[in-house]
Amino acid sequence: MARTDAVVLGAGIVGTSIALYLAKRGLSVALVDRGGPGEGTSYGNAGVIEGNTLLPHPFPERMGAVLRVALKRATDANYHVSFLPHVVPWLLEYRANSAIERRIRFANLMRPLFAAALPEHESLMQEAGATRYLRKEGWLKVYRTQTAFASTARERELADEFGLPYDALDRDGAIALEPALTPQFVNAVYWRSSASVTNPLALTRAYLSRFTALGGVVLSGDARTLHRAGDRWRVETDEGPVDAREAVVALGPWATDLLEPMGIELPLAVKRGYHLHFRPRGNAGLTRPVVDAELGYCVAPMEQGLRLTTGAEFADRDAPPTPVQFDRLLPQARSLFPLGEKVEPQPWMGSRPCFADSMPVIGRAPGKPGLWLAYGHAHWGLTLGPTTGRLLAEMMTGTTPFCDPTPYAAERFTR
Repeated sequence: MARTDAVVLGAGIVGTSIALYLAKRGLSVALVDRGGPGEGTSYGNAGVIEGNTLLPHPFPERMGAVLRVALKRATDANYHVSFLPHVVPWLLEYRANSAIERRIRFANLMRPLFAAALPEHESLMQEAGATRYLRKEGWLKVYRTQTAFASTARERELADEFGLPYDALDRDGAIALEPALTPQFVNAVYWRSSASVTNPLALTRAYLSRFTALGGVVLSGDARTLHRAGDRWRVETDEGPVDAREAVVALGPWATDLLEPMGIELPLAVKRGYHLHFRPRGNAGLTRPVVDAELGYCVAPMEQGLRLTTGAEFADRDAPPTPVQFDRLLPQARSLFPLGEKVEPQPWMGSRPCFADSMPVIGRAPGKPGLWLAYGHAHWGLTLGPTTGRLLAEMMTGTTPFCDPTPYAAERFTR
């Protein structure tokens, strides 16, 4: 039987970052996952380190937008009818959190994590020899109508208040940045303080290699076997049981499979999402990720090709894939950018773990000594992996945390 200081369950970007920061503080750490590290939800994102993020994506305000989703005509959302009874309470709470005062509260509470996101990634990339994956070219959001551009005015006002750099551009200014774009839009915002990575899976694996170089151990095992064994936590792995003083649940959309049987029931939902890689037509290319803001998709240049990501799908996490959003958005995407042939035959699908207030849970598990939680990062798992790792490692080792962790506590749902 192996004994460690800490066992981290889940080897996505969040769990890997936590394990690495704990190892950097001199703890003996086992990182446990039943799949390949970084191959779950962490693999399929748009690769953006969103240091500029201020406001979460709101529930649609306009009746026309709601009707397009309801009639399954929207490019940015899809749903399974059979799943609606399960997710409606969460959607109503999400809608309540879309009130502007709550979104501004989110901006203030989450700013320390987003502000530290790129510096923490850069520090880890230097240590892990992974700076080749970093692209500090910001990202571009384009708006097809003046109405849509005007609706983001509050976000730009907040950016001014926080001192976040951006350029509000007309169509010609945006095309000067990305000449391959066609003039299917009227305005754009260039967020200069963001960065992106060219291979999210390779980045997670680089952090994993740094973790093992510091003495960390990676094991295959089922997190659902976690249980108390005396005064320690025990998890079964292919190499035998591992006991640890402390355990961290960083299982993303699978966290509920472990926690709910323990009596920890937090209001998590999943937003499924898809991506496909395409070759560009001719000599076209992109320097940075581009978001078609009204239609809810992103085209991001990756080592594998141009990654086209979809919006959200509300469905059971384990239901068969239904990538119908590509049928709706591909004509629009091709009108904006010269996408060529598909690189792979079938889309990738993953599930984003989301709380209705759009904030993750980072901190102690209520009523479970030695158990820590780090999940629910929604669209920002890649962005916030290292900042979550640093914050939780500081909390677990008794160091003054770099920011107040209170807003991210699980107890916010029971107060």
